[in-house]
Amino acid sequence: MTSVELEIKGTRLIIETGQMARQADGSVVVKFGDTIVLATAVASKKPKEGLDFFPLTIDYQEKTYSAGKIPGGFFKREGKSTEKEVLTSRLIDRPMRPLFPKGFYCETQGIVSVLSYGTENIADMLGIIGMSAALHISNIPFGGPVGAVRVGRLDGKLIVFPDVTELENLDLNLVVAGTEDAVIMVEGGGAEVSEAALIEAIDFAHQEIKRIVAAQNELRNKVGKEKRAVAPVEEKPELAAAVRERVSSTIHEAIHIPGKHERQKALDVILEETIKLLNTPENAERFVGNAGKDLTRDIANAFDDYENEIVRNTILKEAKRADNRKPDEIRQITCHMGLLPRVHGSALFIRGETQALVATTLGTSDDEQRIDSLDGETFKTFMLHYNFPPFSVGEVKPMRGPGRREIGHGALAERAIKYILPSKEVFPYTIRIVSDILESNGSSSMATVCGATLSLMDAGVPISAPVAGIAMGLIKEGEQVVVLTDILGLEDHLGDMDFKVAGTSKGITAFQMDLKIGGVSREILERALEQAKKGRLHILGKMTDAMPAVRDNLSPHAPRIYTMHIRPEKIREVIGSGGKVIRGIVEQTGAKIDIDDSGTINIASSDEAAANKAIEIINGIVAEAELNKIYKGKVVRIADFGAFVEILPGTDGLLHISQISDKRIAKVTDEINMGDEILVKVIEVDNQGRIRLSRKEAMKDQQRQGETD
Repeated sequence: MTSVELEIKGTRLIIETGQMARQADGSVVVKFGDTIVLATAVASKKPKEGLDFFPLTIDYQEKTYSAGKIPGGFFKREGKSTEKEVLTSRLIDRPMRPLFPKGFYCETQGIVSVLSYGTENIADMLGIIGMSAALHISNIPFGGPVGAVRVGRLDGKLIVFPDVTELENLDLNLVVAGTEDAVIMVEGGGAEVSEAALIEAIDFAHQEIKRIVAAQNELRNKVGKEKRAVAPVEEKPELAAAVRERVSSTIHEAIHIPGKHERQKALDVILEETIKLLNTPENAERFVGNAGKDLTRDIANAFDDYENEIVRNTILKEAKRADNRKPDEIRQITCHMGLLPRVHGSALFIRGETQALVATTLGTSDDEQRIDSLDGETFKTFMLHYNFPPFSVGEVKPMRGPGRREIGHGALAERAIKYILPSKEVFPYTIRIVSDILESNGSSSMATVCGATLSLMDAGVPISAPVAGIAMGLIKEGEQVVVLTDILGLEDHLGDMDFKVAGTSKGITAFQMDLKIGGVSREILERALEQAKKGRLHILGKMTDAMPAVRDNLSPHAPRIYTMHIRPEKIREVIGSGGKVIRGIVEQTGAKIDIDDSGTINIASSDEAAANKAIEIINGIVAEAELNKIYKGKVVRIADFGAFVEILPGTDGLLHISQISDKRIAKVTDEINMGDEILVKVIEVDNQGRIRLSRKEAMKDQQRQGETD
């Protein structure tokens, strides 16, 4: 077994190989405190026939035994990937994917397994580090290594690898991955942080990343295998020249047709005509030396390369985009609210050819999502779900539930929104937002952020500030750089960066950057952030014009939640033996009642009268006797020395025989009997809570009141 290590935050980070999973092409175990992950990488020996793309799959899996737990459910074994596992798989995949060489088409699989789960909140970061190290020491061609850290800001100070207790108090939380030379992935969010603070955190993270990369290089120097040779991509310059000559007079005009489908239709027609003209036995013999070869794919690839070149060069040299916008220009924005009458809040956000229909639903504590994870059982009161149906891009595909992309986009939008939601104490609702993408041509996740904000405002949720999101792109050739605002799907596909920023007018709440090139400089990053801020403020202005403020009232179809507080020692009385009392209140009023250990009671009902009735009953249960106050009570027990009178539900006091009447009586029953309802006055409450009552004092007070009136 061979290992390397370094110290981070006072704990050893250990990367070792040679003991586990030795038949994988690359295998490492990464340890940090009590957390241990196994990362393996395997690539098929030969590419599949006809494959012209790199088939990479990364899977992250959490073994429940790693936290000393047994899975729930009937089968008692791990099943479908959880949302956290899906998001972590994406997190590991994204910085690895751009570092494989062009022309490597062997199916490659990376698996990260959590073997021991501590409280360090580090398994996902160890997954990125472990996968990079496994690839780096293997014979699989890989342009890494990659290091990764989570960086947080706590009390104004940046820290690396924040643990579970620190995580709750961060106002900035970023995952940063990169090579020794540059950052290639950033994901995270913050409580309206500035662009400068974000840059500072990324720089801070990169210093730690360099140390982690150095450790992986040390491990490769000790045990690294010789890398496989990658066959160079076969160039067909004569065929490419023939394709360019054939389409050069028409492709430029087609590329700059503003509409997505009209543009693609025009390009498809040009390609079809080109294939018909050039796909002949004579050309196959001339260009590839095989008269029987079908040139359809080769012609299409040459056409795509030429289209790519034209789009990029036009942006770089003419500052003109495919839809004829300037680099920093944003497409037309339209906002519609309250479209769905039975929905608690709804909005349709349209930006160019991207549409997000977003609905907000308000629920009670019964609607919270219960999450059973390695960290234990938790409850989630805010959820944002993103759907991308195939019709949104004019395609036909089977509907089989949300994929990794949909889960990832929903998580990004959720992170952007969560910082502006009211606290549970202020707004004790469970909130679910659903974004259905009806049309897509660039950054539907950021349209979701904008639509979600408007939907919340339409629902009457008292958010602290509106949030808007914008997607940025990059075209870079040597020293020539153009940053694009509000990218199209085409620019995302052909560009070098996908850079999403969401936030309020004060600062950033969510951030995600993925690069297709080796990295970007700090100067480019600062420029992109500044351009993104201008774009975000522009979109916020359009949203504010459409929806200046949160609606004053909730939808009539939304439940009303009323909050009251009682002393914790009174909780038992409200619940009753075996829940008898609270069930009775629910049956009587139809309201939902939730009580926590602090004595906070949330009463939910769409019927205001029912909620008020429940409040009245609870107030009666928890009410305490007040000195000198007159109550109408019921005689519940009679003794020789007096009677016991219930003045509040479950609360009675002693009415001594001497306090029953202003005249002397021989027996209690001379004046009162069991079940009688009488007026009594509280004349004493002792230190033990015992109550003394007086009927004669109550009658005197009533008489005096009558004389005054």
